[in-house]
Amino acid sequence: MKVRLLSIGKDRSGLYEPAVQEYARRLGHYTRFELVELAEASGKRLKPGDAKAAEADAILARRKPQDWLVALDERGSLLDSPELSRYVGKAQTGAKDLLFVIGGDEGLDARVRDAANLTLSLSKMTLPHRLARVVLIEQLYRAFTILKGEPYHK
Repeated sequence: MKVRLLSIGKDRSGLYEPAVQEYARRLGHYTRFELVELAEASGKRLKPGDAKAAEADAILARRKPQDWLVALDERGSLLDSPELSRYVGKAQTGAKDLLFVIGGDEGLDARVRDAANLTLSLSKMTLPHRLARVVLIEQLYRAFTILKGEPYHK
């Protein structure tokens, strides 16, 4: 099983990257993990919504047939950690890879949400996209420890 996280934009602040790298390293004990940062589609020439559409094209072009696409969106389902671990376990059992997607500043285009096997919300609160990466990767690490019956999640 492979878990990929496609994220629009890079963490230029340096605040979140060390945590992302630490949890990515930990995840490596359980699965193949890859963080893919796609360029933001921005610019003065773009009309509102065009950036989201361009980013959706880039995201959907990266989807593979064996991927279960999980779109992170505020309108998504709220799962607790055991529920997320069951979803990850179901993907593992079904020999599916997981492709998590975090959109850019404008969020995700409807085409990405419509293509998703699951639309997931990390919180009812608005999170900065860079912080959402940290929260998601930590929760994925937690999900794998739950599946293995390891003590981290307690």
